[in-house]
Amino acid sequence: MDLTRESLFRDWLALQTRRQFFGRTGNAVGWAALASLMGTPGLGPNVARASDAPVNPVPLDFAPKAKHVIYLHMVGGPPQMDLYDYKPKMEEYYDKDLPESVRQGQRLTTMTSGQARFPIAPSMFKFAQHGQSGMWVSELLPRTASMVDDMCFIRSMHTEAINHEPAITYMQTGNQVTGRPCMGAWVSYGLGKLNENLPAFVVLVAKPTNTEQVQAISARLWASGYLPGEHAGVSFRSGGDPILYINNPPGVPSEVRRRMLDGLKALNEQTYLEAGDPETQTRIQQYELAFRMQSSVPELTDTSGETEQTYTLYGEEAKKPGTFAHTMLLARRMIERGVRFVQVYHNNWDTHGNVAGRLPDQCRDVDQPCWALVQDLKQRGLFDDTLIIWGGEFGRTIYSQGGLSRTNYGRDHHPRCFTMWMAGGGSRPGQVYGQTDDFSYNIVKDPVHIHDFHATVLRLLGYDHERFSFRFQGLDQRLTGVEPCRVIPELMG
Repeated sequence: MDLTRESLFRDWLALQTRRQFFGRTGNAVGWAALASLMGTPGLGPNVARASDAPVNPVPLDFAPKAKHVIYLHMVGGPPQMDLYDYKPKMEEYYDKDLPESVRQGQRLTTMTSGQARFPIAPSMFKFAQHGQSGMWVSELLPRTASMVDDMCFIRSMHTEAINHEPAITYMQTGNQVTGRPCMGAWVSYGLGKLNENLPAFVVLVAKPTNTEQVQAISARLWASGYLPGEHAGVSFRSGGDPILYINNPPGVPSEVRRRMLDGLKALNEQTYLEAGDPETQTRIQQYELAFRMQSSVPELTDTSGETEQTYTLYGEEAKKPGTFAHTMLLARRMIERGVRFVQVYHNNWDTHGNVAGRLPDQCRDVDQPCWALVQDLKQRGLFDDTLIIWGGEFGRTIYSQGGLSRTNYGRDHHPRCFTMWMAGGGSRPGQVYGQTDDFSYNIVKDPVHIHDFHATVLRLLGYDHERFSFRFQGLDQRLTGVEPCRVIPELMG
């Protein structure tokens, strides 16, 4: 009996059931019919098919203002009224119930929906105006306050998601349902690599000083979804080897590893010729990238050569791997070496209680490093084409969750309004966009939905969000989805 691969593959095809056959060929028949109706194989200038993943970057629609992105996601939802959305009138409402005319029947999470009262909790922190823009910033962020004229603030972000998992997924992928590509994967797919020895998209998870209520985050957030697997984020660890198995096992020299990969590549290429699965090509490319990273990643993550002046800039915490300060230093080094998109997660912003104890810790973690990152990119000539994004997945309520006192309180999730900021990369410096009511509960001017924000970021990167798509399951999938959204020109320089 002939047991060659070819004969086994033919036997496998012959043993298919009728249901399997029609399941495999139904889409092909539909596409053939559609092609005959359309009369042309072209489906738009920026559309690619899942079976025809582009080798080169997707053509740009506009001259890009940004070539790199550093996305700083504060996991849990920072309280906007304690940081950037100053509401002095709330002092008059201390411990009074949130008026129903303000709440307007908005749904609440189960963590506060059963409360008998919704007492107003004015911020316990002092605010001051800064810069020519006059942006109000909390005393918790003195370094950030010193650079407001380099920043673009959006005080009118809003979302439909009210719980963490769908809200983070929405913010990262443009959809509350998991399985879609995240923004970093889209950027990798569109712009491609600048350094063949490093991934286009890297993920760093910083360790917060305070760990009272750390939210779960998973690799689904930096997955490639229906895009080719090569565009998924590569997660760097904060301790030990930056990437698991990046180093050869003891006794295995690079020459042996190279011969092993050459043999594996030959097997994968044979498999691709037989089955035609595009993910096999992705596997080949990822093995080759992993081999090249064996020399590039150790150099990238070794910060011992940084000057004392740099450590003074970022703070002493930058010498401790895993801290937010050290993560910011790594982010700069990655941008310097051509990484397109650096996604950073900083946890423990879910301040349901003990704002007085937790929020100062959170702000100390991020204040100086964020300021240092901007200054460092500036002095290296990288600020103008690197877009920095800072924000969470939603905001917090003006009313207190649980007990309220003048010196402490908690805040529940609030999707109706929250604050984010951008800097560099073509964003408009000194801009303060959007306005909320006196309760920081409803938007009264210039709302910005998540899809509007994504459309604007894509525009800064050189793409029309309506044309930048990927063919999957018969649809031209987009980061911004199918519902109407718009680019916000006031956010761009």
